[in-house]
Formats: sequence, C-alpha cells, structure tokens
Amino acid sequence: MAALRARYVDRGRPLPAAIEAALRADPRAGARAILGAVERRRRDNRAEGQRLRTMLRFETALWKTGVVHVAGVDEAGMSPLAGPVAAAAVIFAPGTRIPEVDDSKRLDPMSRERLAPVIKSSAIAWAIAFAEVEEIDRINIYWAGLLAMRRAIEALSPAAEHLLIDGRKLRELPLPQQGIVKGDTKSLSIAAASILAKTARDAHMVGLDAEFPGYGFAKHKGYPVEAHVGALRRLGACSIHRRSFAPVREALGLPALPPWPPRVDSTTPAYSAADVAGNPPKM
Repeated sequence: MAALRARYVDRGRPLPAAIEAALRADPRAGARAILGAVERRRRDNRAEGQRLRTMLRFETALWKTGVVHVAGVDEAGMSPLAGPVAAAAVIFAPGTRIPEVDDSKRLDPMSRERLAPVIKSSAIAWAIAFAEVEEIDRINIYWAGLLAMRRAIEALSPAAEHLLIDGRKLRELPLPQQGIVKGDTKSLSIAAASILAKTARDAHMVGLDAEFPGYGFAKHKGYPVEAHVGALRRLGACSIHRRSFAPVREALGLPALPPWPPRVDSTTPAYSAADVAGNPPKM
C-alpha cells in the first residue's frame, strides 16, 4: 500500500485500470484511502479543465475565425510610490492550456515565480517593457501604463493580430482589440501577461533595493505600505520615487498636484496619480 500511495497519490501518476479494480476489490482502509485521494485529484483536474476552458473563451472565439496571434496584455505597478510601471504581452498557440495560470493578484509569489518560466516556454511570443519614473511624472501614471503596454506589444515577434487588454484600449495602435474589464480573471492570455509583468517588476525592484538601501524595496516593491511610507518620511525621497504621487510630494514638502486633465484625443476621464496612491491594490 505504501508503494502504491507513493506512486499514484504522492507523485500523481495516473492509476491504471487493473490496479484501480484491484483496489476497489480490496476491503482495507488503505485501499479506500488511495482511491479517495485519486478521485479527489480527478475532480480537481476536471474543475481546472473547466476553468481553463472558461479562461480561454475570448481566445478560442478568435482562433475559430482564423486569428492565430492573439496577444493578452496587462500591466503591473500602477500604485507603487517608487519604480517603473511594467507591462507584458503574451501570445499562445491555439489550444494552449497552462494549469494554475490566473490573475497574478490571486497567486502567491512562489506560484508566480514557478509559472513565469512555464508561460515563457509555452508562448509563441512574449515581451516585457517598462515606463520609467521620469515618464510617469511627465505624462502621469495612467498614460505611462499604456506606454509600457504599447512597448510590450511592439516588441512581440511574431507580431500580434488581435489584442486582449485588461480593462483598456490602445487607440493609438492600429490593431483589432478588446478591452476586457477584469480581464486578468477572464482571459488566460491576459492572466499570463499579468504574471510576467508582476514578476519582472518585482525582480527589478529587488535589484533597486541594493542601489537604494533603507527603503525596503525588496520587500514591498515600492507599494505604499506602512513601512515604506515610514522610510520615506525618515529618509526622504530618492531618485526612483514618483514625484507625481501625493505621499512623495508630502515627504518633499511639495504642494499637491491638481487632477491630470484628459487628453484632447481621448474620452478617458481625468486620472489623478494621487488617487492611485491612495487606493493601492493587493501586492
């Protein structure tokens, strides 16, 4: 029984029909336990399969029309007080399924780090891009996020034929596209992009922690948590702090900025960087 459990439960190997029949005929509690564990795994696999089919509904609809290079696009790092905003774009071959891929905010750091290389090796194409702090302060965080997205899309090879974007549209790009509200929970490609953007930005902030010690960037990645705000007040702002964000301006003794005006060529409403800093998402 111990060997069977190790092989077919602990290691998750498929249970051969002959061994399953033998276990069902065995009245011992150990046999019942192995069969129960295998059945639970099968139920979990069926549920995950259904979740992945649902997560691929946008991609599948496009693949069926002959559109092959469907790119999911997402960003990470809109709310931090320091560091760049990152974006990623991912193209999967039709029918690709990667278990456990989900909105990066629903995954713990270890799961994201484990899934990122799987996503990269499974994709037809992927790209990661950044918009730097100077750009965030010059054009505001909303437009900087779009800029990072556009850079990631333009770096794809092969190029995208259709874009699935988390909650936005890139009107300056002449590509068919869908802005999907909460797209990182509804599209596998967007969820994969969210994981790549998040892990890339987190790694970048760990590197910046060595350059700017004392702020704790390796731990909080620049988000406005209590430890970061305290360090900002104690040490002042460094060169990678976003000077268009309210807590940074307060630490520097600068007046609050008015809301950013909407662009003339866009229907997007005004978007204040201070609003983002005051309502941070989960890290």
